[in-house]
Amino acid sequence: MKGTNENQPTNAHTSGALSAGAALKKLQAGNLAYMQSSVGAGDISPAIREKTCRDGQQPYAIIVTCSDSRVIPESIFMAGIGDLFVIRVAGNVIDDHQLGSIEYAAGHLGSRLVVVLGHNHCGAVDAAINHDPEGYIKFITDEIRLAIGNEKDDYRACCLNVRRSVSIIENSLDIRREEAHGLQVVGAMYHLEDGRVEFL
Repeated sequence: MKGTNENQPTNAHTSGALSAGAALKKLQAGNLAYMQSSVGAGDISPAIREKTCRDGQQPYAIIVTCSDSRVIPESIFMAGIGDLFVIRVAGNVIDDHQLGSIEYAAGHLGSRLVVVLGHNHCGAVDAAINHDPEGYIKFITDEIRLAIGNEKDDYRACCLNVRRSVSIIENSLDIRREEAHGLQVVGAMYHLEDGRVEFL
């Protein structure tokens, strides 16, 4: 029967999965191409749509990033359909929902690399430093405050926030079980002004 294989998980440790190191190099090459381009180059063709629908997805990297509309991982890394498993939340904070999504992509789809991608001039970080939001936003800014402490410099605070998210992922029990199989977690910062990704 034709359809996705979402309910038939692939073995996370198949030889077809890219290693964390190879995935990182692919992201770096994609970002370099992105900085020098004015149009995207990821495969979004009818053929790849049909193939990924029929055969399922095997993303080579998991990207946890901010919901900011200027941060588009598929463009930033010149990726196409089925290449990246993207998890977006304002301030790229981590809770059980994000951990569950990472666990699924690592355990069932074979992704070996997790990148927490923050960015400069982050509105959520600015809100945590300079404002006292109410409502549901407070759940996000409270998490960011745990990461940044008394840091007032915008860029350093953004980096601290990324590093805390990396630490939470690395220290989660479900993710630690994957370490023997080559899962790697790295932090990165996207620079809005020129499109550069700086791996921390």
